[in-house]
Amino acid sequence: MTPDAILDRDATDLRARLSLRARLSHRLSRHVPTAPALPRLHGPMVSVTFDDVPDTACSTGAAVLDAHGAKGTFYVSRTLLGTATEHWRVAGAEALAEIHRRGHEIGCHTHDHSLVPTLDTRDFAADIGRNRDALAALVPGLVLENFAFPYGYASLAAKRVLSRTYGSGRSIVPGLNAGRIDRYFLRANPLFDRCLDAGLLARLMDDAVARNGWVIFFGHDVAEGASPYGCSPSLLESTIAAASRRGIPVVSIAEGMARTRGVAGERCPMQEESRQSGEISVQRAKGGPRDR
Repeated sequence: MTPDAILDRDATDLRARLSLRARLSHRLSRHVPTAPALPRLHGPMVSVTFDDVPDTACSTGAAVLDAHGAKGTFYVSRTLLGTATEHWRVAGAEALAEIHRRGHEIGCHTHDHSLVPTLDTRDFAADIGRNRDALAALVPGLVLENFAFPYGYASLAAKRVLSRTYGSGRSIVPGLNAGRIDRYFLRANPLFDRCLDAGLLARLMDDAVARNGWVIFFGHDVAEGASPYGCSPSLLESTIAAASRRGIPVVSIAEGMARTRGVAGERCPMQEESRQSGEISVQRAKGGPRDR
């Protein structure tokens, strides 16, 4: 089955699981804000995010970011940890603890990886509460600040809950976040080999510079021969390099949100160590030299 066929099949299956009311709530959530818009940005930003945290996102993906002194956001559902899917194996608690130690952000992706429009307000609030508590028990000191909708499906009820519990909600609707930005429906662009080419990447970055916009990318696995929902290490490298050439900082969602408030994000106290360990990890991922 080709990547296009896989994506078409999965999209059809998801829509079939949603009632007309749920589909309408998702559509309205794209256009109806439930909280004040973010302040207008004073400069462009880029964020790289990973959903479901395949093991290669935590190993190769985090290592590529570390090697460039950048930090990503990894959206986690507790029930997926350590499981195997059709496309990848999901990372375990140890990998989460390691990337958290290195200064990457862990975000909420619901506890059960649920289709959010199928949940009422109470069930959604309970689900994200379970995820928060479960992940805090696995990774001491972890505080979840930001959220991403599984499969990209949102609802007005969920956005209202998020406005009381999280700083942002990220969608998978592509585009640039600029002007009046809905913090609970942040736009995000697929970091998929099949979707993101050099021309589109350049246009997104140039538009961010011209409009003081926030370009957010979302992906899954990071590997040679990645799934239809992932990218090669070289595409991730190219994305970071495109931002660097234009002087655009690559920040986690948490740091991006802090910058919108005019608060400089704190640097990881072990940044240099993380950079060095990231460079070693990238070499390993590419078959380079290993520690002796």
